[in-house]
Amino acid sequence: MKGKKPNHGRGTALAASPESHGTQIKGRLWIEKQGEIFLSWGRVVLLERIRETGSIAAASRAMEMAYSHAWTLVANMNRLAGEELVARTFGGRNGGKAWLTPAGEAAIAQFWGLAGNFREWLKDQDV
Repeated sequence: MKGKKPNHGRGTALAASPESHGTQIKGRLWIEKQGEIFLSWGRVVLLERIRETGSIAAASRAMEMAYSHAWTLVANMNRLAGEELVARTFGGRNGGKAWLTPAGEAAIAQFWGLAGNFREWLKDQDV
């Protein structure tokens, strides 16, 4: 449907506690640096799509996201990391290319490691 934003799972819980008497704790996780969102579920998925496709444009299309938004997210992550998570070449005859640096791979691993710990912690919570 034109004009309707796609559902990428944002707004849904990353983890949840066991349900007890119809009550449950749910949570989302993100990492901030200098008061700005550095890594979150959506940003990490964008990094993974860049790894898979070799292109910020193709990754943004796969996520039904505007290229300009994806590029802004990548630029902000690179800036907040203090080093490139995504390296790229621009345009040319065959178009630009993008790839994850070792810091980008480490950021993905760190986020999913924290997400796993968060899920485990929530499993132990009781309402």
